[in-house]
Amino acid sequence: MGKKVNPTIFRTGYIFPTKSVWYSNFKNYAKFVLEDNSIRRFLEEKLKLAGITNIEIKRSINTVDIFMYVSRPGVVIGRGGSSLEQLKKDIEKLLKIDLKVKNAIKINLHPMEIKNPELSAGIIVDRLSNQLEHRYPFRRAANQAIEKVMAAGAKGVKIVFAGRIDGAEIARTEKFKQGRIPTQTLRANIDYVEKPALTRSGYVGIKVWIYTGDIII
Repeated sequence: MGKKVNPTIFRTGYIFPTKSVWYSNFKNYAKFVLEDNSIRRFLEEKLKLAGITNIEIKRSINTVDIFMYVSRPGVVIGRGGSSLEQLKKDIEKLLKIDLKVKNAIKINLHPMEIKNPELSAGIIVDRLSNQLEHRYPFRRAANQAIEKVMAAGAKGVKIVFAGRIDGAEIARTEKFKQGRIPTQTLRANIDYVEKPALTRSGYVGIKVWIYTGDIII
């Protein structure tokens, strides 16, 4: 089970909250799901330099609150809040919101700083992806990442590369692990992210698990 089930989805509703918090009738449900997906894809692309790892969306009657967890909130806010205001306008345009209409939906953006970026699987996988795309030795990249994660206080970390690693003609899988990753323990706080790296030889898949301890409910 641990090799086939996404660790985050496996624990959602038990120790992890849902990433979208709202209620809708049957008529608007599909519309809200598509809007949430569009917002996430847009922000992930727009805020790459800010080190974005997670996006939570909460809806009420006339407001949409978007919580963006980033390692560099200053990049999101900008000088005097200019970047944040422009980002808000871009999302309003994406959702086709007309502010002239009475009771128009209001967008609220909340940049949230990540306290320890080295314990975030999203930031680690972005760094590894960037290193592989720039032809950095994958073993050195993985070992450096593991060293930094464990030094930050993690109890376990696992990194898996799959594909034509280092431009090899035959695809293979390489695994790096330190500590323990209890994938089948529901109370285990495991941060998991997977992402492909587009190298000159093709895509190389990257998976990162980071275990930081148990959450007791």
